[in-house]
Amino acid sequence: MELAVDAAQSRHLPGFLERFAERAARMLSAEWCAVMVFRGRETDSYQTSSGKDRPSAAQHTSLIRSAAELGKEIEVRALSAESGTVGAEKSKAAIFVPITASDAESLGAICLLREKKQLGEAEQRLLRALASHAALSLENFRRFSQLERSKRQWVEDIDAISDYIVVHDRSWRVVRTNRSLASHLGVPPVALVGEAMSSLRRIAETGSDLPCPFCRDTQQPREEYVVASPERIFLVSTSRTPGVSDGDTRTIHVLKDITDRREAERRYRELFDSIQEGLFFATPDGRFLDVNDAMVRMLGYAARDELLRADVGPHLYPAPAARERFLQALAERGVLRNYEETLRRKDGTLLHTLQNITAVRDSRGNIAQIRGLMLDVTEQKTFQSQLQRERDFNQKILNTTQSMILVLDTAGLISYANRRCFEAGYREDELIGYRLVDWVESSHRADFEAALETTAHGQQVENLELRVRRSDASMGHFSISLSPMRDEQNAVNSVVVVMTDVTDATLLQAKLAHSEKMATIGRLVSGVAHEVNNPLAAILGFTDLLLENPQIPDNAREDLQIILRETQRTKDIVQDLLSFARQRPVQRELVQVNAVLRQTIKLRSYDFASHGVEVVEEFDEKLSPALGDSQQLQQVFLNILNNAYDAVQEAGRRGRIVIRTRRRGESIEVAVTDNGTGIADPEHIFDPFYTTKQAGKGTGLGLSICYGIVRAHGGEILCWNNSEQRGSTFVVRVPVANDASVAATLAKEAGR
Repeated sequence: MELAVDAAQSRHLPGFLERFAERAARMLSAEWCAVMVFRGRETDSYQTSSGKDRPSAAQHTSLIRSAAELGKEIEVRALSAESGTVGAEKSKAAIFVPITASDAESLGAICLLREKKQLGEAEQRLLRALASHAALSLENFRRFSQLERSKRQWVEDIDAISDYIVVHDRSWRVVRTNRSLASHLGVPPVALVGEAMSSLRRIAETGSDLPCPFCRDTQQPREEYVVASPERIFLVSTSRTPGVSDGDTRTIHVLKDITDRREAERRYRELFDSIQEGLFFATPDGRFLDVNDAMVRMLGYAARDELLRADVGPHLYPAPAARERFLQALAERGVLRNYEETLRRKDGTLLHTLQNITAVRDSRGNIAQIRGLMLDVTEQKTFQSQLQRERDFNQKILNTTQSMILVLDTAGLISYANRRCFEAGYREDELIGYRLVDWVESSHRADFEAALETTAHGQQVENLELRVRRSDASMGHFSISLSPMRDEQNAVNSVVVVMTDVTDATLLQAKLAHSEKMATIGRLVSGVAHEVNNPLAAILGFTDLLLENPQIPDNAREDLQIILRETQRTKDIVQDLLSFARQRPVQRELVQVNAVLRQTIKLRSYDFASHGVEVVEEFDEKLSPALGDSQQLQQVFLNILNNAYDAVQEAGRRGRIVIRTRRRGESIEVAVTDNGTGIADPEHIFDPFYTTKQAGKGTGLGLSICYGIVRAHGGEILCWNNSEQRGSTFVVRVPVANDASVAATLAKEAGR
């Protein structure tokens, strides 16, 4: 009983536990007693202050360690008198009693030292009772400490609040204030306790007739309103709660300074109304809660109130399904960014908008409010449609033109190519990102780079004719025009290149010019040949007569032989000129080209074999017949073979001539390839009198005559130097005999 009274009256735990240890030692005839309280990993020991047999420091440490290892039952252990080791034979009895809380938490232990080692049942009951009292006292002290700490913390929390807090009783006297309110008044908090609430009217005047300036209706458990002083604006929140006694009531006023918030609201409103985009707050059913001035103007209303009062939901959307689609998308995603929607103004005209919308949900997850920003893009939409039409129109022009159009950056890299480029066989991966100049023939690259540099400085270059590599790796003639493109600062940022393949036109023009030249030369040669032929006939005739005259000496006769021979040679040249100038008409008949070639090869077979020239025949045995003159074609083939033979002889190595035939479209192609010296000037090889042979070994008319024969057959003759091997190649193409030409030929033969 004495222990219980002491525990109830004590407020100082260490003193109580020491007195508890003294009483426990007396009650159990112990020489020493300690109450050990566990505090986390540490243990506090409260022991008797008197006693001649107090344990040494080492013994005390050993006892604390044993207490920490104690289970849930009372234990009696031996304590050595010499070493202090618990468990020795010559020792005192150490009695350990666990102190357990109501929730089975281990709070500590009671430790007693005495001579007597045995515990009777009465002593055990007493020890359990002591442990129970100790546990109850420790728990009470713990709760009291927590309560005190909570009270101090509550006071500190209240004082830490920046809002003004005052509590008064029913007699309108101040019971408590926080530090913020006292500091505002320039007095300590305790100085305001007991003061009349009317003394606080200087903080803010509310117009209340009650003794408390912040009370309006004392019958309401809660109040909230805004009051203003000359300098500040306060939000007053009032709560009324029962006091300590039954008849007492405490009123708590919290004054929150909302001056900055009101200023922020004012500025927000000004900003809200000054934004050029439409801002709105609306309910899910389409009724506007708040809008800014831009939104009012955008929808064509006269004032904000008119728009807020009107139920514009059904009118706003031209199609009801559009609103349902909008609500469904908002419900699924919660936020809509750059959402395009067409609305209807008050006057019925359409409004194209771009919206950013957020859904505000309630506690159940339903959309409670819709907030959004709306941008009028009607004008941009009109411009966009117009721009799209122009873009489509330009794209069609780019894709349907027969010219290749490319866009280069200032470094000359291709960034765009129209469809015609790919139709011509070029691939995107070999154009985009690559330099166009790499496609230009090396001899013309300097001209192209100069034109590109000129265009980069803002000048246009037109009709620049260059040789450019085609998609099939062949070189073609292109007419190229370059135009600068400028950015917003009028600086050239790219170049448009328009390329037109004029290879066929160039070849046709060259052939036309060549034909005109040949015709002119033919007329000239014909006239000259006729004039020269008459004197030549006279020279030949008189020379023959002189040679028949026996009176002519032998030395003169040798000279006459030379005159006769050279005159005959001149006559042959004149005949060649006449053959060139007056080619006889082509005798149209079916010609087996392979047979004509084999016959022509036989004419030179002896020379080929005797000089080690290999002739390879790669003929298409299924070759269709051609329509032409076999004798004239043989003359062409023989002339080409003669030139090939001369070329391989001049090369001084083992000669090789490959003759191929094949059908190519509506033509039969004959290709003669040699490994000779090549052609010095392929562009002039077919010009009359052009020859690279020594004087007296050629007239320069052979290939010109061949050119005329092939052209008369409606074909073409070409030549070039081989790129991968030595020598040159001549190609002759003549038309295939079609059904109509065969029928005409058969009819002609039947009529003979």
